[in-house]
Amino acid sequence: MPELPEIETIKRVIEPQIQGLVIKKVTVKRPEVVAYPDADTFCKTLTGQVISEMARRGKFLMILLTDGDRIILHLRMTGGLLLTPSDYPEEKHTHIVFSLNNGMELRFSDMRRFGRFWLIQKDEADTYSGTHKLGIEPLTEAVTFEYLHTHFGKRKKTVKECLLDQSVIAGIGNIYSDEILFTAKIHPARAASSLSEKEWKTLAAVIPERISYYIETNKISAEEYLQTKGRDYRNTPFLQVYGQAGKPCPKCGETLCRMVIGGRSSVYCPVCQTNREAETS
Repeated sequence: MPELPEIETIKRVIEPQIQGLVIKKVTVKRPEVVAYPDADTFCKTLTGQVISEMARRGKFLMILLTDGDRIILHLRMTGGLLLTPSDYPEEKHTHIVFSLNNGMELRFSDMRRFGRFWLIQKDEADTYSGTHKLGIEPLTEAVTFEYLHTHFGKRKKTVKECLLDQSVIAGIGNIYSDEILFTAKIHPARAASSLSEKEWKTLAAVIPERISYYIETNKISAEEYLQTKGRDYRNTPFLQVYGQAGKPCPKCGETLCRMVIGGRSSVYCPVCQTNREAETS
């Protein structure tokens, strides 16, 4: 599933290309992809509207319109967003097409059809998409020792599971939780309640640093993004542990290990991330 750095990359690539354009037509090929309202209303309401800008909230993308309406999108596991000329070969599993007044098309494709769209009209409360349930953004100054300790400090769940809790911190998923914990030298299976004040302070510093780093290494031009169909731009060459089980640790050379925590795969270094009790603050 795309996480915050990938969603931010999509926003930065597509936003400058669609600002100020008019949505001439909306074609929905799979009505179930529109979660709210119904597909017909979605198409009719958006036709003729002008795109103002894009925004991101956690793993959600938003297309903001000049009249105050907003489109909210979650890519889920396999969703993708591509801006193409109208005569560009259409990707398989393309479910929604926004035809724009400059001859371009904004296309949403999703092999597994888990991705969803919501159209929230001006002055309408968004109680549909789930964005109102999200916690703080990991790049804000709100990520502090006090915040993390207050929300996670007494939990018996593993620290890995806590980092995946979107109601506390929005946007971190399986990939970057592994990277954050590796940099912080904290074993992913540690109970959150076992972490020391020093370790929480380390996490508060590492979370925004790692997310910022992976946003920067994810940079790609609009041309490259289109050539790779918006899918092959991710941080794989820069990942230190995620997906690297069985390979040497980039810091100490020990073999990286894999374990399952809360149903999710986790990779860690048994030397750099010793599963010990909390250190003395």
